[in-house]
Amino acid sequence: MQQMFTQKMPKQLVFAIDLCLCALSFLAAYLLRFNFSLPVFTELSVGWMLPIVLVIKGLAAYYFKTHRGILRYSSIDDLRKLFFALTGSSLVLVAAQLVYNKGFGYQNFIPISVLLIDYALSLMATSMVRVWAKILHYEWNHTNSKKINVAIFGAGEVGTITQRTLQQDMGTYYRILAFLDDEASKTGLAINGIPILQPTQTLADQLTNLKVDLLILAVQRLSISRKRQLVEACLKAGVQVLIVPPTYKWINGELSFKQIKEVRIEDVLGRAAAEIDSPLLHKELQNRTILITGAAGSIGSELVRQLIRFKPKQLILLDQAESPLYDLELELTELYQKLRFEVVLGDICNAARMEAVFRTFKPELVFHCAAYKHVPVMEENPTESLNTNILGTKILSDLAIKFQAQKFVLLSTDKAVNPTSVMGASKRLCEMYVQSLDHYLRDTGNNRTRFITTRFGNVLGSTGSVIPRFRNQIMEGGPLTVTHPDISRYFMTIQEACQLVLEASAMGRGGEIYIFDMGDSIKIVDLAKKMIKLSGLTLGKDIQLVYTGLRPGEKLEEELFHENESVQATDHPKIRLANVPAQQVHLVLHEIQVLIDLFHSQNNVEVIKKMKQLVPEYISQNSIYQKFDQRK
Repeated sequence: MQQMFTQKMPKQLVFAIDLCLCALSFLAAYLLRFNFSLPVFTELSVGWMLPIVLVIKGLAAYYFKTHRGILRYSSIDDLRKLFFALTGSSLVLVAAQLVYNKGFGYQNFIPISVLLIDYALSLMATSMVRVWAKILHYEWNHTNSKKINVAIFGAGEVGTITQRTLQQDMGTYYRILAFLDDEASKTGLAINGIPILQPTQTLADQLTNLKVDLLILAVQRLSISRKRQLVEACLKAGVQVLIVPPTYKWINGELSFKQIKEVRIEDVLGRAAAEIDSPLLHKELQNRTILITGAAGSIGSELVRQLIRFKPKQLILLDQAESPLYDLELELTELYQKLRFEVVLGDICNAARMEAVFRTFKPELVFHCAAYKHVPVMEENPTESLNTNILGTKILSDLAIKFQAQKFVLLSTDKAVNPTSVMGASKRLCEMYVQSLDHYLRDTGNNRTRFITTRFGNVLGSTGSVIPRFRNQIMEGGPLTVTHPDISRYFMTIQEACQLVLEASAMGRGGEIYIFDMGDSIKIVDLAKKMIKLSGLTLGKDIQLVYTGLRPGEKLEEELFHENESVQATDHPKIRLANVPAQQVHLVLHEIQVLIDLFHSQNNVEVIKKMKQLVPEYISQNSIYQKFDQRK
């Protein structure tokens, strides 16, 4: 029996089995038709008719190749061939009966009633053999395999499709225990015999009591807060979580099990970014020429995608990273054929190149995203941080004034607040420069160009950030490296960050530093542990976690504003305004130029000393530059 359903059966044997079943069906049809008693007036005995029937059915089977399919892998196509073969042979037999009756005047060749019963029985018997062969092969190979208990969250159409997909999957045996659905009206009902339950307040206990191994989220529009609650309950109960992708990502409109993926940490950390379609933004962005620096980066490219919906006159995509810029160009060309955009390869520190860009395109709005951002790298290369972050910002902002751009939006970072690193200090100096520049323009009566700063923390999934690094470490089997058990960071999705940048740009009138509501700070070690659990692994057993110590310039907690800044609310619930104490504008502009001139000396010590002089709150941590701090 095992060999019959685990190895390929010879096609001659399949052919013989089908003929035997047809013979038995034919005999059974006579017995059923004549109440198990063959009448005396039957002209020809059943024994004479049987060979004729088998020859006709055998020829039909050979023509339609019904015997060439492997029984344990029988499909709808195999059943279709059976249907055509048996239907065709039965029609031939019916036709023979009619000819025999009318042409020769005999009453019965084979009664049509017998042929109809035989057709039904033979079709049923041969089909059931294939179905049972497939079932027995499946059961035989999964008798000793561990059955995975599954619950599906969502008792709607997607949930039903998910259930059907799991049952059709032949790779692993799934036992679907229940559907879970928040809609109370569905409680107590069933789908295909599977009960629908309402999640309880103690969902973790409910999953444990049901002995669920796997929860599949099969709801297309599930809020991030609800998704977070479900994932937290699963992690508490030790239940793996998968999620069904949006229907537009299904291949040819059909869901396959391979498309059901693990829940990503970004799915539960972020907040839902509301769709923005305000008249103010349309007025601000529509039919404008807009320059985006660092356009090929994580923030820059998402900003480009969001700007498209406002139908700008032209987008200027500036970056020095050739391959990512090319990838962005291909994406925009394929998806937005009517979009007017120019791809510009260039370094923001090259003043001549940047002036050519401004002279050629005359941008009305500038979103300055380009910057060096990795703290340890900049700690080892202070002059490059000075050159790209500070000089690059100065060149672009000065050109914005020269070519009369309406707004210049600087994207800053929470690391600029009470900086402990070269990178953070450089971004703080960028803030100081553009804010001083805006005040200088107002003092001189120039109201054409306005400078606005936006300040926010880490974005989820950006290039080189902690989440992609943890994900790669998990794929490689670990260990996951965390610098310190108490280190924490603010996180925001790229989509929400870019949305708030656009909102702030439209809101700003010049000189403001806008701070985004980043939510609660998250401990990196908790983030690592959660990612391990979401991957279905066990910390300490499947993968290890290692503390490596704080890196140069790194601090335990980030801040969004410092003690000298007062913060006030704005009309937007997620955007606040930092009121920064007034500075001596001319002195700031002059001293930053003095700092920039130090680049040519390539003297890291002199650069750091000058940065600490200009930003007194810059106190190095875990760095060789601590000895140059101006206050202890």
